Amino acid sequence: MIIQQAQPYRNQVIELLAAEKLPVADLPEMLDNFIVGIQDGSVIGVAGIEIYTRYGLLRSVAVQPQKRSFGIAGKLFNRLEAMSRLKGLQAMYLLTETAPAYFERKGFTKIAREDVPAEVQRSSEFSHVCPVSAIVMKKEL
Repeated sequence: MIIQQAQPYRNQVIELLAAEKLPVADLPEMLDNFIVGIQDGSVIGVAGIEIYTRYGLLRSVAVQPQKRSFGIAGKLFNRLEAMSRLKGLQAMYLLTETAPAYFERKGFTKIAREDVPAEVQRSSEFSHVCPVSAIVMKKEL
């Protein structure tokens, strides 16, 4: 697997996210901070981060079902975390309904929704895409 910038693969990214029941309607037009895992010319995984001043909102982490358990999501996450540090971000936040245990293993901790910085709370993910029942997590960088 090779990791590449996601923009040239936008349609495949949307297909994978939709298949995994992750939001696509609010996907940024330019996937500047999104990366994909490519194998045999196909997108097998995707991960992205939206940047809000000093904070990142991790989103759209997905791997094709038949490619899971091979560390693909971890490799994508590690690359995004390194990118986030290089950009000077102080913390990463995320919303999840299905994977809190996975992200705890990656160093995230559960927090209250109101403990998220206001600029991140104004994102489409927080304000209307993800349900209020979603678990909010944070990782200091």
